[in-house]
Amino acid sequence: QVQLQESGPGLVKPSQTLSLTCTVSGGSITTSSYSWSWIRQPTGKGPEWMGVIAHDGNTYYSPPLKSRTSISRDTSRNQFSLQLKSVIPEDAAVYYCARANYGLKEFDYWGQGTQVTVSS
Repeated sequence: QVQLQESGPGLVKPSQTLSLTCTVSGGSITTSSYSWSWIRQPTGKGPEWMGVIAHDGNTYYSPPLKSRTSISRDTSRNQFSLQLKSVIPEDAAVYYCARANYGLKEFDYWGQGTQVTVSS
């Protein structure tokens, strides 16, 4: 059974960098059938896809967030991470990591999500 678990600070000050890590168990992040995304959902709004790191380490970002977003991975720990620079209050959201299944063309496993608040 694949499991994803987000971790990181729940409170970030404006202008600082948000850093989150997703630890994956039950499957390797280098398996070619899958990619690994970050998705966020502000309170009262729909989910927003932020970016993805593919099984080969290539990354792709949502255009509106591209200048502030970076996704990386540590294959030895089977983890991938999100950095969002220069955070603003509008970045407050529940942040999720998820696995995209190429064959099913859907996100088939999700983390439970972690609430991030942006406040000084």
